Amino acid sequence: MAKKGNRVQVILECTEHKASGEPGMSRYITTKNKKNTTERLELKKFNPFLRKVTVHKEIK
Repeated sequence: MAKKGNRVQVILECTEHKASGEPGMSRYITTKNKKNTTERLELKKFNPFLRKVTVHKEIK
């Protein structure tokens, strides 16, 4: 029987690139503990399209 944990996979998407309307999209996949972190994640990650560090927010 598989373990049922509190860790879930989430997708982080760049907010700056989405607003600019340029082609391509910077996305990262990570995990979070849904019991301890109920709100959406917001992390600074590198965007290869813009070539700088930008804010990435959790989608879905």
